[in-house]
Amino acid sequence: MRVAVAATAAFGADVLERLAANHEIAWLLTRPDAPRGRGRLLGAPPAKEVAERLGIAVFQPARPELPEPDVDAVVVCAYGLLIPAALLAHPLWLNIHPSLLPRWRGAAPVERAILAGDEETGVTIHETVAALDAGPIAAQEAFPISAADDAGSIFARAAEVAARLLDRVLPAPSFTPQSEEGVTYAEKIGPTDRELDLADPLDAWRRVRALSPHIGAWATLEGRRVIVWKARLEDGAFVPEEVQPEGKRRMAYDEFARGIR
Repeated sequence: MRVAVAATAAFGADVLERLAANHEIAWLLTRPDAPRGRGRLLGAPPAKEVAERLGIAVFQPARPELPEPDVDAVVVCAYGLLIPAALLAHPLWLNIHPSLLPRWRGAAPVERAILAGDEETGVTIHETVAALDAGPIAAQEAFPISAADDAGSIFARAAEVAARLLDRVLPAPSFTPQSEEGVTYAEKIGPTDRELDLADPLDAWRRVRALSPHIGAWATLEGRRVIVWKARLEDGAFVPEEVQPEGKRRMAYDEFARGIR
């Protein structure tokens, strides 16, 4: 099979690298380079960095295109743009979604699952259709969310599961219609989602885990605004463990508190 990949973010980059270990990847479709970091210098998407290291051709149109139509399937994973219906007729487009669809369709399924206190999540591979994450399902596998998990560990596990499921699906995909019962939507994380409510320790703890290590949740501690990257619940209390004051490096909370005092 000639397989292509449409991916942009780190999760898609991880899947691309795992998929390339067992399949010939014809090309990568990804989003254009964009300003990154405090200096706002142009930087390549994570998926592009992986593709260039592996010698895979990269295409970066502003809108989704089919750069070379002679492929059997295009695997979509954290691409970040909706595929127009006109492109979906040929070839087969398969979407990797890190949730147990139909729960958590949308932009932030891993983060929303942790925020909601879900005890499990998983990976769904489905046919890409015009409606958001609503295509018929080719494969699905669940795994638990533990108290030690943050978004980073869930994405890593989801990438491993996705690559393994694709090895099974790609040679001869078959599909089961997706249920419309139990549909929930995972809205994109916005600025208000990042603010910790320290009066609600359980929610604050979940929020830190949901937004680490890629986004970051913030609070005012010891009179200073900080991003809280790690925390724990101890006898029902929220205990910060790793923080990052504005303009500073990450540090243990005890180090930060000593510096303030």
